[in-house]
Formats: sequence, C-alpha cells, structure tokens
Amino acid sequence: MNNPLLVVGSVALDTVETPFGRKEEVLGGSASYFSLAASYFHPVRVVAIVGTDFGPTHRKPFRDRPIDLEGLVVASGKTFRWGGVYGQDPNERETLFTELNVFEHFRPELPPGYRDSQFIFLGNIDPALQSIVLDQVPDRRFVGCDTMNFWIQSQIDSLKKTMARVDALLINDQELYQLAGKRNLLRAAGIVLGSGPRLVVVKRGEFGAVLVSGDQRFLLPALALDKVQDPTGAGDSFAGGFMGHLARTGELGWETFRQAVIWGTVMASFCVESFSVDGLIGLGEETIRKRYQELRDSTRWGREEPI
Repeated sequence: MNNPLLVVGSVALDTVETPFGRKEEVLGGSASYFSLAASYFHPVRVVAIVGTDFGPTHRKPFRDRPIDLEGLVVASGKTFRWGGVYGQDPNERETLFTELNVFEHFRPELPPGYRDSQFIFLGNIDPALQSIVLDQVPDRRFVGCDTMNFWIQSQIDSLKKTMARVDALLINDQELYQLAGKRNLLRAAGIVLGSGPRLVVVKRGEFGAVLVSGDQRFLLPALALDKVQDPTGAGDSFAGGFMGHLARTGELGWETFRQAVIWGTVMASFCVESFSVDGLIGLGEETIRKRYQELRDSTRWGREEPI
C-alpha cells in the first residue's frame, strides 16, 4: 500500500439526543468517524480498543469499507460509552455521562504490519499515549493530531511534548484559545505553530474551518445545510477527509493542504446529516463529488475588479 494511513483513537457506543431525536448505544468514537470518512479517499488502519459487547453489527460499517481492523483489540469488559445532548445550537452540547470501561486501560500497541504507516492521525486520547504511538512509527511522513480541553487542563506538559512531534494540530476554536491563552484566532494559531506543528487547522463548526501555516492562511465556510441532525463526530469526519486526501495524493504542499480542508469540510457535512456514522455509510463517488462542487460553487468569487 502506498502512503499507509493509520488512526489511533476511540471506538465507542454513544447515546445522543438532539432536537431531531434520540439514539441509544450507536457506533461512535473518534477512530470510527475518522476511518469511515477517510476510507473514501484511501484505505485506513485502525488502532483502538473495544469490549466483548462489541459485536458483528457494530463491526459491519468498517467491514464494508477498506478499513483494516487488525489493530482493534477486544478486551474483557464493556466498550467505552458516552452520552450527550444538544440543544438548538449545534455548537453546544452537554455531556450526560462518560463510561471509559476498557478504554481506561488502553495502551496502543501497533501490529508489526502497521509500523510502516506514513500518514498518522492521533485522536484526542491522552497525549502520553499519542507519543507512545509516534515511538512505534519512526519513518512517518505526516502526523495530524487532535486534542481536547480535558488534556489541555490536566496534561499540558505532556501535550506540548506531543505537539512538538506532529505536523498538524486539528483543534476547535475554543480549545485553541485555551491552549494558546489568546482569544484572537490568528495570534493563538501563531503561538501553537511556534510550539512545533507546521499547520494549525481550526475547526469552527457551522462557521467552517481556518488553515494557518506561517503567514499563509485559508478560510473556508461550512456548507449551508437544511438538515443537521447530529453534530457528533463532525470534527473527526473532517479529519478523515483531510488526512485521507493527503494520503491519497502523497503530496504535502500548501495547495494540497487547502484541498484537504475542502474535502474535510465535505465529509463533515455528510456526517451531521444523520445520527451516529449513518451519514458516512454508502456514499458514492458521484455523491461526494457533487457535494464538493456545491461547496466550490457557493464559495467562488466572480471576476469583479477590486475598487
């Protein structure tokens, strides 16, 4: 396989309530959303942990895609569970419960066949575990990394060590401000870039995404959708489109990064239209390209001359 792509993160069973309904114990977790979104661009290897209650029905979405589950460990006990509720504002949610179960003892050990992975995405797990993953893939070409407010608050020193070893940090705007200690997006991104990554991708939910690298920047709005049922997993689906495009092309220039943001935005738009991973299942190439064209058309400038 050219440019092997690896994701290390969580596979979970989620209970989610939004103004459009409620679903109990449906497939979730960062590695689930990422791998399904990325698989439309490039085969994916998954490293995660589940319990003995994770059965064939839960595995089916992965089995139907070019997703390698050799690194999915089954441990005695229950699968990680999370529950949350969204109000009318899809950017705000309340966590109702978090049950780590077998995920509490997760220590990522890559199968020998995964250690040649060149493109790696580190889901928002403990930054110490993220570093353990990097120790196992010395010949990597590009690493994307996510984190969350809990790790910023409790493991900042470990997180900074991990950030010094990655190429891109994909993070939402509130977490960026918390990490950098600044409320200005570009100033905060500049501070993070000074700590190691060459790219910062700021996920802004329904307001789109911002890509920053040095004095280069790219701002892209989200697609205007008339149906947003469940925002869970949108950021990980974005990361899947982003990293999947990089692995597919094997190129790491600015224009490729810009295109990766576009494809990430496209995949996130499919995710939010349904509960759980349902919006990422059964997509055809024509459907994905049509959505890409819709985004392109809605953001294209005319040929008017500036004043």
